[in-house]
Amino acid sequence: MSRRTDVTSRPDGAAGAAPAPSPAAATVGAGRPRPRLGYWLRRPGLALSVLVVAAVLTAAFLPELFTSRDPLAGVPAEKLRGPSLEHPFGTDQLGRDLFARTVHGASLSLRATSLAVALGLVAGSAMGLLAGALGGLVDDVLMRCADVLLAIPALLLSLAIVTALGFGTTRVAIAVGVTSVAGFARVMRAEVLRVRGTVYVEAAHAAGARRHSVLLRHVLPNAAGPVLVFAAVEFGAVVLAVSALSFLGYGAEPPTPEWGSLVSEGRDYLAGAWWLTTFPGLTIAATVLAANRIARAWEGEER
Repeated sequence: MSRRTDVTSRPDGAAGAAPAPSPAAATVGAGRPRPRLGYWLRRPGLALSVLVVAAVLTAAFLPELFTSRDPLAGVPAEKLRGPSLEHPFGTDQLGRDLFARTVHGASLSLRATSLAVALGLVAGSAMGLLAGALGGLVDDVLMRCADVLLAIPALLLSLAIVTALGFGTTRVAIAVGVTSVAGFARVMRAEVLRVRGTVYVEAAHAAGARRHSVLLRHVLPNAAGPVLVFAAVEFGAVVLAVSALSFLGYGAEPPTPEWGSLVSEGRDYLAGAWWLTTFPGLTIAATVLAANRIARAWEGEER
């Protein structure tokens, strides 16, 4: 009984062993996206955090999906009602639905947070990029300015800035954004110094590329990842800072709802209406914790 072998004929008529399949053929289907369900099942906390942040963002842009009630209209006969099916978060001292006010308050609170993070990201990244790329006297001056900002407690500096600028959500966002500039500057500077010494950057300089071209095409894109992760980490802290200034009365004027102002309005009724501060406070806490959990997961992926 003969053993059968696969052969292939060559142009000269000689027989030879069949060629081995190519690596590409051997890995057919390897490039297909693998199911990600297991990833989320192994990380229920991360999945819950994503749902919380998604719900908050949806409430900020489409509050009517969660409630049809007017956050400014109150019914005096229903004032200080506890949580119920009709009013999940209860009502406040003027009979306004607290759930509707919390949902609509997400818009102003997240708008201020996004503006503050964007301001810190842009200004701080520019400062760190210049300091790391130019070095010398420019680096010393910019980093000493960053040290001054870091030496002052963030809340105290925010209070000083917002007092000088005046009240309002936009001014609160600017004040909080200024306090976060130093952190972004330090992270960007560290990344620029790391990337500046890599082989491909030195090769670009050796090839005759101009400094600004190397910075924009090679250094900045490769240094941006950790800075964006830091922005995600900073998001939760900025939510707390914006809510704190709103709690102190520096945010939007009443009766416009903001998360911090909702907590502030309910502190006079803690003895008999605990829900006025509890539910807005829990909303702030859940948003901050969820943002921090997502940022930690993103930071782990970057590493």
